[in-house]
Amino acid sequence: MAAEVVVGALLSASLEVLIKRMASFDVLEFFQRKRLNDKLLKKMKLKLLSADEVLNDAENKQIENPNVKKWLDELQHVIYEAQDLMDNINTRDLVRKVEGGSSTSLKVQNLISTAFTANKKVRQKLKEILDRLETILKEKDRLGLQSGVRNIILPRTTPATSLVEKSGVYGRDADKEAIMNFLLSDVGTSSQKISVIPIVGMGGIGKTTLAQLVYNDDRVKKCFDYKVWVHVSEEFDIFRITKVIADRVTGQTYDGQDLDILQVRLEEKLKGKFFLLILDDVWNEEYTSWDELKKPFESGACGSKIIVTTRNKGVASVMRDVQSYQLGTLHGDDCWKLFVKHAFNNVHQPSAHPKLEEIGRKIVHKCQGLPLAIKSLGGLLRHQLNPEEWVKILNSDIWELPIEKNSILPALWLSYYHLPAHLKQCFAFCSMFPKNHKIDKDDLIKLWMAEDLIQPSQRKTIEEVGEEYSHELLSRSLFQQSKGSGQSIYLSMHDLVNDLAAFIGGEFYLRWNDGDSNKPLSKIRHLSHFRVRDDHHLLKYENLVGAKHLRTMFLCSSYYSDDIQLQKSFLTLSGLRVLSLYGNPMSKLPDSIGNLKSLRYLDLSLTKIEELPNTVCTLYNLQTMLLRNCSMLKRLPTNIGKLINLRHLDLKGTYHLEDRMLIGMGNLKDLQTLSYIILGKHGGGCTIKELQGLQLLRGSLRILKLENIVDAEDVVVANLKDKQYLSDLEYDWTWSSDYDDKCPPKHEEVLNGLQPHTNIKFLKISFYRGERFPNWVGDYSFGNLEQLSLFGCNKCCLLPPLGQLPFLKQLEIEGFDKLEKISDEFYYGRGCSMVTKPFRYLESLQIVNMRELQEWSFIGGEGVEPFPSLKKLCLRYCPKLSGGLCLLDTLETVNLRGCNKLEFPGKQCYASLRRLDIMSSCDFMTSIHLDCLPMLNELLLGDLQSLESLTFLERPASPSELMFLRYMELHRCPEFVSFPQGGLSAPNMQELWIVGCNKLRSLPDRMHTLLPSLQSLRVICCPELESFGEGGLPSSLDKLKLHGCDKISTSDFQNCNVHTLTSLTELKTVIKDEAADSFPKEGMLPTSLTQPSIQSSPRLKGLNIRTLSLKSGHNVLQ
Repeated sequence: MAAEVVVGALLSASLEVLIKRMASFDVLEFFQRKRLNDKLLKKMKLKLLSADEVLNDAENKQIENPNVKKWLDELQHVIYEAQDLMDNINTRDLVRKVEGGSSTSLKVQNLISTAFTANKKVRQKLKEILDRLETILKEKDRLGLQSGVRNIILPRTTPATSLVEKSGVYGRDADKEAIMNFLLSDVGTSSQKISVIPIVGMGGIGKTTLAQLVYNDDRVKKCFDYKVWVHVSEEFDIFRITKVIADRVTGQTYDGQDLDILQVRLEEKLKGKFFLLILDDVWNEEYTSWDELKKPFESGACGSKIIVTTRNKGVASVMRDVQSYQLGTLHGDDCWKLFVKHAFNNVHQPSAHPKLEEIGRKIVHKCQGLPLAIKSLGGLLRHQLNPEEWVKILNSDIWELPIEKNSILPALWLSYYHLPAHLKQCFAFCSMFPKNHKIDKDDLIKLWMAEDLIQPSQRKTIEEVGEEYSHELLSRSLFQQSKGSGQSIYLSMHDLVNDLAAFIGGEFYLRWNDGDSNKPLSKIRHLSHFRVRDDHHLLKYENLVGAKHLRTMFLCSSYYSDDIQLQKSFLTLSGLRVLSLYGNPMSKLPDSIGNLKSLRYLDLSLTKIEELPNTVCTLYNLQTMLLRNCSMLKRLPTNIGKLINLRHLDLKGTYHLEDRMLIGMGNLKDLQTLSYIILGKHGGGCTIKELQGLQLLRGSLRILKLENIVDAEDVVVANLKDKQYLSDLEYDWTWSSDYDDKCPPKHEEVLNGLQPHTNIKFLKISFYRGERFPNWVGDYSFGNLEQLSLFGCNKCCLLPPLGQLPFLKQLEIEGFDKLEKISDEFYYGRGCSMVTKPFRYLESLQIVNMRELQEWSFIGGEGVEPFPSLKKLCLRYCPKLSGGLCLLDTLETVNLRGCNKLEFPGKQCYASLRRLDIMSSCDFMTSIHLDCLPMLNELLLGDLQSLESLTFLERPASPSELMFLRYMELHRCPEFVSFPQGGLSAPNMQELWIVGCNKLRSLPDRMHTLLPSLQSLRVICCPELESFGEGGLPSSLDKLKLHGCDKISTSDFQNCNVHTLTSLTELKTVIKDEAADSFPKEGMLPTSLTQPSIQSSPRLKGLNIRTLSLKSGHNVLQ
């Protein structure tokens, strides 16, 4: 009945790949062509299979037996060498296919021959590998490694029970209440039979502890008839789990072995009863097993609950029917309290041992909020008051700690143990990266590809399989995820998980960031250095020639690697598969890079390279070339079309390439990533026809200099309509002030031929010079299009029927110089009236720089409702657009700028509006009724020539009329004279800026009560201002800036009770009170002030420096 967990040893996947490679057509054909005896291959295969039989046992024993770890490392080293041999044989065959008998081919093969391609050397190398395998296999018997161990068995830990020491738990109150709310919110009222909530998080984060806290809460005892705790662990034994539950619920022990009898008894006992079941530490991902277990639970009362604790989101997705609860790490002082409890034994006070406290806080920081690590390390130091011992713990990695007292490594090792063999390889590779390093998920997948760590699939691309790998490691809580700019996703590891990866990687991985290492360079296969310039590491770069077996080299450092040094390194590192020189200030890549025949991944991003040498085009294994943000790069090699295995060419941010950059790229049939292409002039350079055979292109593609297309038929040949994997497309014509006179009359034909596949999600068209758009722009068949941008199409006088696009969410239209009117054609095409809700899902609409636009008519009619989902409206620089602005009830943000003739609707309530930004617009608007904007968060008003006041249509009955307003700006409103009568009621407002309001005489009344949350007040260049308003300033004020308000006197400061503002820390003002002797007087300013900056006019007799200096050490201007 137990669900079997399919796991495998780390090296099993490497052996599987190697054996498949040995049996590949290329290798066997090489042996036949060279008349080599393949018996050596067969013999090596048998020995490798013999080693494979004991790998599960060896992987289990390596934690406690360092000799087993060394044995595994020796076997890995031999596997690496055998893989290198097969790789070079494949590379020879690849060169032969690409070059044939050309002179280039002879040069390339000569380079490879220097290693071992001669028949004798191949035979000799095979014999060396066999001899070493023989020695390794003999050693396995001495170590007692057993074959046939199907699954690795870890030493059992004590099962967690339901008991918890509440006084030893810190920082989990909010988590506990969140789970309690789930448990108690619908007991007795839910229509759902059973609700299952998984608590998910990495090993040692406190999932079980949280479940224990909930289980023992008094409120649980009152609400549930039964509550049962089951520690499940790795083996999901349905009979055992059911028996534990049944014995607890029935109060009787069942001694039989019949699951049916057991489930029937349990079902009868639970019938109509509320129960809470905790399933702790679940690893099972099989739905059928879970479905079988839960059958008896269905008889329970509606509102019964099950809590599952697991590290694996895959487990959670199988069992849950509500959102999983992702448990985070502990923070700040809670970590320290937990450490103190275990390290100081509640006997010693940390303050009595300041040296230990200093080291202890560093140890706690090292644990990064992981409770198990904090407890474990604290326990190791429990009876130790010697600072040197504490320093040893601080500087130790987790595998260096005493095993018998170390609960961290077994807990994390369990997560690793449950990985399939291929994922273990991918996880170990991540030990390349230093702690706290974040890597782009897509880049990591490309690195795995380059290292042959991804198993190919017939129905999926290797990138899609890699995506599944990354998702699996993330779901198992070994990765942490964060979002970058755009759609980028970054992955990282907790520091202790990083330590585990480093332990797994062993002697084959070297991170120079971690300081000097005793690892011999001759055994290193993967090397990384991410440090900034540091002369201490110069010698290390010079010693790279000693690392002859390197597969991976990350030199992502600002240290300048000169051409001669790299030249030497490239001559010796012929087995390199990954090379990253990211961020290196080098300006030239040596020709010797052509020696790296096994290279699959090359990253030159953020370098200062001006051109790539032609020898790059002989790297026929190359899959990925990253040239992001290479600001100096102007030329790519002319024979780039020979890189037949290239899948990713990323040129984002590299904008100075010549238009001859990608001649021959049509040969790159496997190309998936191509940031952009630049079309050449007069038949020279790259043509759009090169895209014809690139059917696998995916992601984003930008096509520049479309004006260089001479024959519109070439666009049809490019066949963009069938490129189903492209999601983002940009079509760019070049803008020029005299372009209209030179433009060939083919823009409409060209754009018509550029019709993309209907899978497209993002489309941008820039500087198109046709008078109208082809029919496909706006066609309802583009059901996946979510974002559309039309920019600088200054000959178009008619918009396409974009309202027909069923799922368009964002629309930007800018720079249509000839467009005078937006009318019905914008909403649907000719003869099409079936669209009752044009722009049904549009959320953001921006119309910018439409100099001639005068009229925008909203279609009407029975049942026709345009923009039913619009949340953001931006109208900028449409100086001739007139009439009343129609604001929809759904709008949350409105931005108006440079729309002088628009009329802002004044008396309608906009209950959804959160942000209103009006600048240099609505010239005839004299007031804004704030009670029409009850949900407003931000109000920005500037350069409004007629605005006189902010008012209420009706005086609010409650002083909390603007509950959500937090930020307000008034800029350069020359006629503005008043705030609402009685004051501005905004209890949550935090910032208020008033600038250049020449006629304003008073700030809002009653600010001390109506603006109780105001923290920052800035009033600048308001020459008529003479009052802080009735009641004075609020006590919450932290910053006050007052400049250019000459009528404010020293007595006004005193009358508004500035001295009572106990939160005020920063004051910047200019005093021009001719009647005052000095400022400030004793007691006029609050004692909290730390940053006074006060300027005085020449007529003021003096500043009271002594008073100010008592409050601040800062200089005060006079």
